[in-house]
Amino acid sequence: MDKIDIKILSLLQENARYPLKFLAEKVFLSSPAVSARIERLEKQGIIKGYHATLDPLTLGYHITAFINLTLEPHQKAEFYPFIEQCPNVLECNCVTGNYSMLIKVCFPSTQELDHFIGQIQTYGKTETQIVFSTPVPTRGINIIEDDEEPVNQ
Repeated sequence: MDKIDIKILSLLQENARYPLKFLAEKVFLSSPAVSARIERLEKQGIIKGYHATLDPLTLGYHITAFINLTLEPHQKAEFYPFIEQCPNVLECNCVTGNYSMLIKVCFPSTQELDHFIGQIQTYGKTETQIVFSTPVPTRGINIIEDDEEPVNQ
């Protein structure tokens, strides 16, 4: 991966809908050359997909929370398929510390969150933090090299 690939990746993280022509102008290559590079980055698994960022509040999901869960190793085979099928689970991470799982969820109400917590408590002890605000939202990985300037937005 060279500096041009890094610049393309930074631009795509900024806005995955940038036209090829725009990307090509930014990296001083032709559109077909940029397209080939993007295709290669996809095949290498560096680019995993393209996503839209939605506003949960506008969609009626007023409660975002992080749930810590203790989970015994032998429960993983049962728990993983269960949690994967829960539509309100935005993320589920196996972590170190006092708890073994960190689950990010989004629900329309605290009642629905409470019901979900009751479901996962069959697997172990939980501790929940409800999000009041998000000063730093999910963002891309900073892959700009030290000697480069950040991509202009």
